[in-house]
Amino acid sequence: MIHKLLLSPVTLIVKVGQKIKEEADKELYDVSFIQQKIVHLQMMYELGEIPEDAYMEKEKELLLRYEVAKEYELKRWESMTKKQK
Repeated sequence: MIHKLLLSPVTLIVKVGQKIKEEADKELYDVSFIQQKIVHLQMMYELGEIPEDAYMEKEKELLLRYEVAKEYELKRWESMTKKQK
């Protein structure tokens, strides 16, 4: 009982850290999430909500993130298929 009470703050910190990592991974490596961001950016540009230079800069950043995410996804699939053999 005392053991649980003493470790509960540490457990909570670990769970929060895991959630932060999940969200960061989603932001960096989730292809569909990045695609949604690209579509949203295009809509904002077409509606005149952002200027062209801001659009071009952000689009470039998102496309680079997309490439990284696709590479990461490919590596994960390759490692999963190797484990199954």
